[in-house]
Amino acid sequence: MPTPEFHYIGQHLPRKEDHRLLTGRGRYVDDIEVPGALHACFVRSPHAHARILAIDTRAACEMPGVTAVFTGRDLAQWTTRQRMAPPIEGLQPMEADTLPIDKVRFQGDPVACVIASDRYLAEDAAERVLVDYEVLPAVTSMWHALEPDSPRVDEQLPSNLLSHQRAMFGDPAARRCQAHRVIERTFSMHRQTHVPIETRGCIAVWDEGRQHLTFHLGSQVPHGCRTTLAARLRLSESQVSVITPDVGGGFGQKIALYREELTVAALARQLRTPVRWREDRMENLLAAAHAREDFCRTRAAVDAGGRLLGLELEIIEDFGAYSFFPGNYLARVVAMILTGPYKVQDYGYDVRVVLSNKAGNSPMRAPMAITSWLIEGTMDAIAHELGLDPVAVRRLNMLHREELPYTMATGEVLADITLRETLEGALAVVGYEDFRLRQKRALSQQRYLGLGICTVVESTTYGSRFYKAAGIQGSGHEAAWLRIEPSGAVNASVGLGATGQGYETSLSQAVAEGLGVPPENVHIHLGHTDIAPYGMGSRGARGGTAGGGTLYLCARQAQAKVLAIAAHHLGLHDAASLRMRDARIERLLDGAWADCGLSLVDIARIAYLDPTALPAGTSPGMEFHEAYDPPPMTYSNTTHVCEVEVEAQTGAVRVRRYVVAEDCGTVLSPVVVEGQQHGAIAMGLSGTLLEQVFYDESGQNLSGTLADYLVATASELPNIEIVPMHTPNRSTPAGIKGMAEGGVMGAIGALSNAVNDALLPLGVVVDRQPLTPMYLRGLIRKASESTSKASHEHFQHVPG
Repeated sequence: MPTPEFHYIGQHLPRKEDHRLLTGRGRYVDDIEVPGALHACFVRSPHAHARILAIDTRAACEMPGVTAVFTGRDLAQWTTRQRMAPPIEGLQPMEADTLPIDKVRFQGDPVACVIASDRYLAEDAAERVLVDYEVLPAVTSMWHALEPDSPRVDEQLPSNLLSHQRAMFGDPAARRCQAHRVIERTFSMHRQTHVPIETRGCIAVWDEGRQHLTFHLGSQVPHGCRTTLAARLRLSESQVSVITPDVGGGFGQKIALYREELTVAALARQLRTPVRWREDRMENLLAAAHAREDFCRTRAAVDAGGRLLGLELEIIEDFGAYSFFPGNYLARVVAMILTGPYKVQDYGYDVRVVLSNKAGNSPMRAPMAITSWLIEGTMDAIAHELGLDPVAVRRLNMLHREELPYTMATGEVLADITLRETLEGALAVVGYEDFRLRQKRALSQQRYLGLGICTVVESTTYGSRFYKAAGIQGSGHEAAWLRIEPSGAVNASVGLGATGQGYETSLSQAVAEGLGVPPENVHIHLGHTDIAPYGMGSRGARGGTAGGGTLYLCARQAQAKVLAIAAHHLGLHDAASLRMRDARIERLLDGAWADCGLSLVDIARIAYLDPTALPAGTSPGMEFHEAYDPPPMTYSNTTHVCEVEVEAQTGAVRVRRYVVAEDCGTVLSPVVVEGQQHGAIAMGLSGTLLEQVFYDESGQNLSGTLADYLVATASELPNIEIVPMHTPNRSTPAGIKGMAEGGVMGAIGALSNAVNDALLPLGVVVDRQPLTPMYLRGLIRKASESTSKASHEHFQHVPG
């Protein structure tokens, strides 16, 4: 497919944000000075599950510098309860108080809030708040949650089964009966958390005279937070301004409005004094949102040659104690897109989501991350069971470009992707056949090398029609405005919330392309709900397609007006022969573009300062608005190939090489895209190798510090080789696709498959994460003991 010619899109330009961020001049919530602000600190439950019998705040309130201590009963007077009850079949409605009144549901649940003159006094006073608990049995695993007599996490619900959806497409049961073999595999993904470098924090400033709340918050979705904040404080949205400054990472943890943030806002209003809060790292690890923790089972019906005839999927997800998002929001997407690169129409799924006494879940970069490990791990299992080459099995089942657009069994449509091209491109760079020879030589020396392949179909953008079709509550449209000033400067805004993605750079290139001005002339305004148009924020790799696409369309609208005014000024009947390049008007004459002697500044001055010179029916000024609802889903695709060596004596994994062939459509900013690729892959590798939120049998979180919750550093991560490919999406503005999450998906699958490939000669099957040395060494030892026992029994029965 030919790539459109662009002038500004695709240029390698330095990130606009970097000057202030790299020189220490960024402005985060903690950099905002608010005179007279009080500080909040939360008293948190030490128990996973307990009734609150009494809270004694007297000793804390008597401490110097302490303004007051508030409990859930206080907050219930000033805020409404959270209600998560979208009308979705199989999904139980949930409600929760702003702070618990009767019962805590996980270790770290906030039960009271201390307000003091500084953070240190607030923390000291929090230790003086006495809470009398009646400890209850805790639900600490999904299997316990599913037991009929397990304690109920939410006593308003009939059971701990929060959500249950099933679907059947075609007849997978019939395919099982016809199959040469039915191959079943299980996959367990562990609980993780987001670990943004900047933890959650906010500042609430209540203006009693104007009856107006200004709320400074590190958020991915400023307008959504304003809507929720206003509703739960019983205010109109015109009484609330949410301002998001620079944000030190979000990864999905900063989408929802959390109970602590609502509490701070409510207390600032009641006290008529600014209140600020910043959680420490332990609070973030214990009580901010978690993610993942899924058990999955695939059942593949195949013929003797390895062709996939039918596929069935079972998912059980541990959602934690609270529903900050609809319970089916995460696992349902996995089920919808599982088949990804492969042809299969007989498919069924069963998705169950349960509550437990753990911190509640939220999306984490690539909430559908397990998808690629499931389908690619299943492909490897088919190859192993049938004695086939894993690449050959993939080639047999993978979609051809000629079969696109292809409607998946679930109704999702794949188009403008290059599955085989990325697969073959990555394998060629790695040298697949040469690796297999090296692997054999290494094995003869008792060294265990493995190669993992993971082809990813990354779902991005999530237009409104996807949510409706999938039975998930949500909206996917975006809005933008653009204003050309009399000086020719260009200001533009969109409803995204930046958390480090480089939006100011990439979005300015989209505007520059649509309008015809240098990117340095464009200033992007984000994160202020009084300035930015209402949008759905940053999530689901939608920033480029929804945000960039909307701004591109808005800029095209602006360019049309600029050229119409220019044509009128030049005495032309229409603007068909005109364009704007580098803020200069050019005309096509004899096959070549020539400068017309007009600039954007000239046109802007006419529009603002000499409106009588405008064409008939043209309004003065140069301000433009656009709203855009993207396609139900757009898809990027990648193939990740990971080479590892596993040390059998210790179980240690070393990533020797990592190659990615990625087709992410039109690239707005190569610098930003490369950063997203490297960051996503690093996050996926770190999560697969090291990271784990771990609870003991009583519900105590044993990973409350970064000494316990391990995150990969540069020494654990490989150099990453990128093979770029660019196939535009024909249904989006400028052919843009999203791409921020595929690196996580591919890394999880490629690394896991590589370790399985390395340990195949030892008879080891790796079916859960993280791939810690202790876990792998345990599998190797168990396999060795089984082999020794079998050998011993064999020789016992050999005739003497």
